[in-house]
Amino acid sequence: MPSSEAVSSVMRSNRKTGSQPEARLRRELHGRGLRYRKNPALRTSIGVVRPDLAFVGPRVAVFVDGCFWHYCPLHGNTPNTNRSYWEPKLSGNRERDRLVTDTLAAEGWLVVRIWEHEPLSDAASRVEEAVRSRVA
Repeated sequence: MPSSEAVSSVMRSNRKTGSQPEARLRRELHGRGLRYRKNPALRTSIGVVRPDLAFVGPRVAVFVDGCFWHYCPLHGNTPNTNRSYWEPKLSGNRERDRLVTDTLAAEGWLVVRIWEHEPLSDAASRVEEAVRSRVA
């Protein structure tokens, strides 16, 4: 449980979709002529999964992961306050990401995970390459 009502309030206000890194990536991909669906519900063997972007025809799912919430190996850290809450929460997020990636891959999707700190052009190029490799 979060350590205070203030922390709970901040956590509730975090957006589930439409973060700045995600919006920038969408604009860049659209500018490159790529069309996608935002947050579609993909039915999988583990339940419904909602990638940030999906290219349904070529079956490419894109997730834009925040460094804090998805425990980035470069920038992720566990807060010192209320560690007994944060450690299982953040490692659970990482494990869920692995499960989602593995499940989608087993069901024929190519999963591209982008860290929020990645340069926009590099991230967009990785997505574009993934999509074009499945169309050609």
